[in-house]
Amino acid sequence: MTEETTDARLIRDLLENWAVWRDAGDWGRFRSVWHDDGRMMATWFQGSADEFIKVSREGFERGVSILHFLGGTSIDLSGSRAIAQTKMTISQRAIVDGVDCDVVCTGRFYDFLEKRDGRWGLVLRQPIYEKDRLDPVHPSEVPALDRVRLESFPIGYRHLAYLQVGLGFKVKPDMPGLTGPRVEDLYRRGKAWLAGEPLEVAPQAA
Repeated sequence: MTEETTDARLIRDLLENWAVWRDAGDWGRFRSVWHDDGRMMATWFQGSADEFIKVSREGFERGVSILHFLGGTSIDLSGSRAIAQTKMTISQRAIVDGVDCDVVCTGRFYDFLEKRDGRWGLVLRQPIYEKDRLDPVHPSEVPALDRVRLESFPIGYRHLAYLQVGLGFKVKPDMPGLTGPRVEDLYRRGKAWLAGEPLEVAPQAA
């Protein structure tokens, strides 16, 4: 195999391990997919990989139910750097307005990766939120959602945000979706990363 083929396989393994180890609560191995300066962006959390692991573990032990399922992956390689996009769903179960519900959000993980000392690791994971839906676990029970509050969240993750705010999380209001300036800026930052430029910080909501 060529070096590029080997690197692509190693990156795919890393991305698959992220989902399996995180959802299984295998925190020691989960840490191994990140570089020391790795950062995670999510609706409910933005910060270092170490802090993300800490709060994820605390939530896991409290029974917070957030699961991930992966689809196809596209990888752009440039020497020791890579950008990977992986189709995914995020599934979270919680009580919403008194009713046990599942929210499923469809999107992509957009990952900035680097090979350091022979090891690939995540430098930044930025999800792209494309669409979501909310379903009661028991079809006979329907939550009476606050329509005004629901529609105040971005369309790509409004049901997920509604659920998470109900659990007490502060949800970031400007995550990238399927189209628009936020995702276009993310693509621009990805191209700059592959060109060897420093990782840029995403612009904040006005």
